[in-house]
Amino acid sequence: MMAKSHWMVRLVQIASVLFVLFGCFMVLLYSPFYSGWVVSALNSFVPVEVNQVAAKSQQMAALSEHENLEPGSRVWIARQAYLKLMEEAIKSHNSQDLVLIQARYKALQQTIEDAQLQEKEQQDKPQVPLLAKPVDAASEAEDPAQTVKDLLDLNSTENKALMEKYLDFLRTHEIEQEKVASEAVDETIYQDIALIHEQNEQSQSQTSKPYAIVVLGGGLTLDKNRKDIVVNKYTRLRLEKTLAIEQQYRLPIVLSGVEAPYMQRWLKAHDVDAKLLEDRSMNTCENSRFSSLLLQKKGGAPRVILITDRYHMPRTRRLFALNGIETVPVEAPMPTQLTRWRPSEQNYDHSRRANYEMLATIRDIWFGSSDCREVP
Repeated sequence: MMAKSHWMVRLVQIASVLFVLFGCFMVLLYSPFYSGWVVSALNSFVPVEVNQVAAKSQQMAALSEHENLEPGSRVWIARQAYLKLMEEAIKSHNSQDLVLIQARYKALQQTIEDAQLQEKEQQDKPQVPLLAKPVDAASEAEDPAQTVKDLLDLNSTENKALMEKYLDFLRTHEIEQEKVASEAVDETIYQDIALIHEQNEQSQSQTSKPYAIVVLGGGLTLDKNRKDIVVNKYTRLRLEKTLAIEQQYRLPIVLSGVEAPYMQRWLKAHDVDAKLLEDRSMNTCENSRFSSLLLQKKGGAPRVILITDRYHMPRTRRLFALNGIETVPVEAPMPTQLTRWRPSEQNYDHSRRANYEMLATIRDIWFGSSDCREVP
């Protein structure tokens, strides 16, 4: 019968095995294979199915770079009512109705503006503390995410009532026919008609095509003069990829992150004008959330081309899907290249990036992003 090993011997054996395993892991981190395995695992297991409830906010699929109305606001709802009646008039082939509806829409805009000015004046008046309206405890407990969804939902109780009110105004408000006939036709009516036709064509076609190019910022740095702020290597490589994609697809470009103004300047220097800037987000969760709100505000984009690096891509695609947007991934290169076989510091840069995104993805799936604001 063999004698039982002393506990010190067993401890040394365990420590030796752990040391060897740790050494093998470190060698693997410096190899060109580890980061690729992590990315393959993330692409296989990270879900990117689009949240159908959130997708309703993008269902208009009429992205415009020129729409500047705040989603959920009264002027935004008024415009939806106006476009609805214009579409009905187009189907009835009554051009006179189009001019009349636009005249009523202008009157409605003025009415809303006057009401907002009165409300602002009331808010600016000093309030006696004892007469101030008490804060409702139930309203404090409202979920801000749900509040945002309600703002964007035209079928919500409050928005639907306001929509019906504005539709009635646009149908019945008295406008002097002589005044309408004498005034020159506002050229914006042709833009509105073109927008309605475009929306109808898009709704009849497949929604598989992308509506925009979304580029995520990768950081900023100081220029060579050590004074000016410029995009860093990660961001620059994403923008270089954007140049190629923009030439191929000719789509509106959304720049996301606090880096957005500097990204816009870089693209402008390369003869590309990016007009849609989301410059409030401070992390990936906010990138996806605020970009989705911006796209919804501009008319909706159910599918976009997403540009970021290969390690960042799986987590970002999942977050955009949760916000109702399907993504077509286009990977931008990393500043350093993997070697073919030998261990190197460049390989470790890739492994470190892969580990960060793997842990961040696990955190997002299990616990959510606690540092992600609901609205910009």
